[in-house]
Amino acid sequence: MKLLGTNTSPYVRKARMVLLEKNIAHTYLIDPPREPGSQVVRANPLGRIPALILDDETCIFDSPVIAEYADTLNDTPVLIPRTDALARMRVKRWEALADGIMDSAVVVRTESIRPAEKQDADTITRHNDAITRALAHASGQLGQRAWCEGTAITLADLALASALIYVDLRQPERDWRGAHPNLATWFAHISERPSVRTTLAG
Repeated sequence: MKLLGTNTSPYVRKARMVLLEKNIAHTYLIDPPREPGSQVVRANPLGRIPALILDDETCIFDSPVIAEYADTLNDTPVLIPRTDALARMRVKRWEALADGIMDSAVVVRTESIRPAEKQDADTITRHNDAITRALAHASGQLGQRAWCEGTAITLADLALASALIYVDLRQPERDWRGAHPNLATWFAHISERPSVRTTLAG
């Protein structure tokens, strides 16, 4: 199988981390959808990344669907709880929170690179406020635990790590580490994992 994406997309990073943590053989191809000749627009009717193309040319999109599919392929590790409905909900809720941070950060980024006279200040403020609230919520939910859910890595950790990496990339001025030292400690720990280090390397 092959994963189409770009190195700056937080959604692609999340999908890559899942595949790497699961040790699922795949080829990662940098393929910006806007580039002429991109495979993405032919494989995914939405023309978005990440797009996971299976050996029979079936295309799986978007990142939550890719993560859920990949997690079913083996049990080492199980990233989304399968027998505990509440634990599963909590992991998926963490993913939704992280994806929401990514969504708002993308909106702020898109708006901020428009010509100054065309930027919508209210939109930027609204989404920056959403990120601030979401980070505070994540910090409160995490507390001093080593993992977002349970006693081992889950999709929750990978999603949150992807969101924080993107915030660092697009909003380096945001001092979320100073505001939430427990998130900083957790992030330093998770960043040592090979899956995270591989995606940071490119």
